[in-house]
Amino acid sequence: MPVNRIEFANIRSLEDFYRQLAAQTALPAHFGHNLDALFDVLTTEIAGPMIIVWHHHDASAPFLGHEHYTALLSVLHDAANRRPDIQLFLD
Repeated sequence: MPVNRIEFANIRSLEDFYRQLAAQTALPAHFGHNLDALFDVLTTEIAGPMIIVWHHHDASAPFLGHEHYTALLSVLHDAANRRPDIQLFLD
């Protein structure tokens, strides 16, 4: 079974994150570009198994702001906890 690999790098805004996600996956037309929609798409819409890698994630924190950064990390962790076929790597 093929593995979906999603890699994020140089995230400077939530829009950057969603742009990189859209470039690497087939997001549904109804995707809402918000954290609830992100959780939904990761847990139901994208086929697994899935590897998500966020390169230099900590460098994105100052650009995203603490609230958005921690919320985004929380969604990624929650999705990985919900689906055993998601592997999350933060480097």
